[in-house]
Amino acid sequence: MKQIVLILFLCIVGCSFVWGQDANYYRNPDRIYLDSKDGHQGAFLWKMKKAGDVTACAEAVSKPGYKTGDWMPAIVPGTVLNSLVYNKVYPEPYYGLNNKLTSNIIPDLSVVGRDFYTYWFRTDFVVPADYKGKVIWLQLDGINYRAEVWVNGHLLSNISGMFIQDYVDITEFARVGETNALAVKVYPVDMSGTVKQKQWGAVGEFHNGGDGNIGLNTTMLMSVGWDFTFLDGIRDRNTGIWKSISLYATDKAAIRNPFIRSELAKPGYDKAEETVSVEVINPTTGSVKCVVAGEITGENIRFSKEISLFCGETREIVFTPEEFPQLKIDNLRLWWPLFKGKPDLYELKMTVSVKGQVSDSLKTRFGIREITSDQNTPDKSRQFYVNGKKIFIRGTNWIPEGMLRHSDERTYAELRYTKQSGVNLVRMWGGGIAESDYFFQLCDEMGLLVWQEFWLTGDTKHPHDQALYLANLESTVKRLRNHPSLAYYVSSNESTEVVGAKDLIMKLDGTRGYQMQSECDGVHDGSPYKQVNPMQHYENTASPRGSRVDGFNPEYGAPTLPTLETLREVMDEKDLWPINKEVWDYHDGGGFHLMSTMYKDLVNNYGTSQSIEEFAKKGQLVGAMNSKTIWEVWNYNKLDYGDRYCSGLLFWYHNCPVRQVCARMWDWSLEPTASLYHTQNALEPLHAQFDYLKNMVSVCNDYYRSFKNYKVKADVYDLNSKKVFSYSQRIDIGEDEVLNDLFKIDFPSDITPVHFIRLGLSDEKGKEVASTFYWRSNAAYEGKEILTGPTSSGFESLNDMPTARLQTKYKTKEVDGRYYIEVSLKNTSSRIAFFTQLQFLDKAGKPVRPSFYTDNFFSLLPGETKQVLIDTSVDKVTEGEFSLTVGGWNVQQKKYKL
Repeated sequence: MKQIVLILFLCIVGCSFVWGQDANYYRNPDRIYLDSKDGHQGAFLWKMKKAGDVTACAEAVSKPGYKTGDWMPAIVPGTVLNSLVYNKVYPEPYYGLNNKLTSNIIPDLSVVGRDFYTYWFRTDFVVPADYKGKVIWLQLDGINYRAEVWVNGHLLSNISGMFIQDYVDITEFARVGETNALAVKVYPVDMSGTVKQKQWGAVGEFHNGGDGNIGLNTTMLMSVGWDFTFLDGIRDRNTGIWKSISLYATDKAAIRNPFIRSELAKPGYDKAEETVSVEVINPTTGSVKCVVAGEITGENIRFSKEISLFCGETREIVFTPEEFPQLKIDNLRLWWPLFKGKPDLYELKMTVSVKGQVSDSLKTRFGIREITSDQNTPDKSRQFYVNGKKIFIRGTNWIPEGMLRHSDERTYAELRYTKQSGVNLVRMWGGGIAESDYFFQLCDEMGLLVWQEFWLTGDTKHPHDQALYLANLESTVKRLRNHPSLAYYVSSNESTEVVGAKDLIMKLDGTRGYQMQSECDGVHDGSPYKQVNPMQHYENTASPRGSRVDGFNPEYGAPTLPTLETLREVMDEKDLWPINKEVWDYHDGGGFHLMSTMYKDLVNNYGTSQSIEEFAKKGQLVGAMNSKTIWEVWNYNKLDYGDRYCSGLLFWYHNCPVRQVCARMWDWSLEPTASLYHTQNALEPLHAQFDYLKNMVSVCNDYYRSFKNYKVKADVYDLNSKKVFSYSQRIDIGEDEVLNDLFKIDFPSDITPVHFIRLGLSDEKGKEVASTFYWRSNAAYEGKEILTGPTSSGFESLNDMPTARLQTKYKTKEVDGRYYIEVSLKNTSSRIAFFTQLQFLDKAGKPVRPSFYTDNFFSLLPGETKQVLIDTSVDKVTEGEFSLTVGGWNVQQKKYKL
């Protein structure tokens, strides 16, 4: 329970320290952040109370000294419901049926009305004495949905829309060196929408987004309910101060919104011309003469201009390479995506000075690269290029945390898992949000491309206030446009654009591609979204909607059951087993992914389970099979193959917004499933793979370099670990190439009903550089309407697999105040050790989350060894406090005290 509480706390109260990673680059150390927790005192800084229960007027509430004795602690950044759950007004929505509308536990905005979730948030803060004589600013990074901002009894700003970044000049009203009061009255969305499903929507699927009216707002649309979360949504529609508020000071001029445009020389991509712009603001009542200066740090590139600004003027100042030849850069360090090269970054620093003194400064990172796309393909599908080279998109669809319980720690963990998986693009799906600067910082550093959509879906209506929508769009584009990871703009998910959106985006940026919606201009319809027979992945029509394994598919995926420990955190034990279909289906988006039906049937094809422990163990095999077959099919069809052309896949979907039984590579608690490691294997940049439909072996190369005189080898073992087939072949493989159908595996007619395949890839010196392990049955595939085939049925005899033994050695080490475990495993038996799992546990026997394993859920041949490094995410390993368990399908679990 201790670990669960820790994760919940980290999800709702962010902090600046990030495990295993530099602190948030965009969290300015010179600012005062008015977040929920004071890092020195450990006390909640914010209080909240329902607006209708406050008897005093707004002026009184927002003055220093106002008594908040009966107000409750508030989580900022956070939402009203976050705080109400923290204060135990309502139970944890993600557990059992607590959030279900018919449970009548947590009131829904559409039923109780806007006033019910309209709250005052209030805090006191001290303006430092050295701010005297300066211009004092409050920066509000995000409030959902409307807000009044009061300082010391004065209404200074009104905010509208979820994605506006607001700067409030509080100079005249601030008390320097004294205590000040900030009160924010937060209103829910204008139109809450109901969770009652509309009549229109995708044929044969749930009609997501309730009645569609949530779309009349510029907000996070999925909060009203979707088939990958709770169909009846988040009760308060995520009303609240969901991003940080900070305090800082400038002199008589301020600067904001820098932008760096790169023009690369072609065809060499070895030179670039940089154009730099920045907005300069005069917040004073008189004219100001100032000098705007910039520097690209470490490159000996400096530039400056002297300007004059009228009272209250904001002007964009542009530095061009024609005016400043030093902005022409040779010997570039290009930014590249994952596996394609190093994601090199530059830093721009800018200042504005008045009378020789720096008035304001900022810094931002940028990368020099070119990302383009076209439809010059045989089937007119969209093809992406980075620095002139084709890139096969192996992407995914990012879903935000359902109640916006974010933290830097959570962001880091999810993106570290993402990079580990081998995914190279993250789509910010249109029903979600625009993520934090720290999210984009990590994508920049990890080489992860980002496709950004802007809060529209075909399941909901369009915003009623177009000007408000465009203002939110402008604020977001200005915030994100310097990130080299940001690759593509899309207005909507399966819908149309708001008039003026494209022109605005091109005006503000213009360096990235744009399309109106997610299924046009060479990007075709998605699906399947739910469980299917994994054999269907090998066909070119894998769902009734007619999805294709060619072109560019924006949504294609399958679920994975969470681990046993996580399942026990989703619902009561009595509902886990026997499976309580009502509760399971509620945590499966209304049963959308078929976890209590088809997924259960696939698990039972490994032998009918008698307990939740057995079911959860076998469920990992089904999830791993789902992931590996999907990704390897797309590897096979990469780019140009025969009469088809395949340029990209975005897996549906990536991360769990709430606690679910239909997890993906990890679940909401940040506990990885077997799917992470089997996706990691399928997406390794140099990979040998097996086709379950044709029994053929292929090799995929995702690097921009070729390999000569490599050897691919296939070995087949029966259930008793006896080798019954072996074949090898020498290959040369070019850069970004796939060698398909190199040879066929001929399975002996008398082979055991279940058997194993190991593929190895060795370099020219004979060193193995990659390997892949499969389990397969003899079951015939009888078509996609029934659960048959070598991926899907006939696995019962796995339960008779002979026992294997593992020798385990381990040691802990500390690196920069963080503990790692080096684990060495050797299969000392004559039997295959199948589906071996390691777990790092706390004193209570709970998994420590997040923990980062270099591999897991793997199999070892007799005599084979393996090394696994575990980044524990803890800063101290006290004797007896933690343990390591090692076990597997046919390996008895052992616990080692650390």
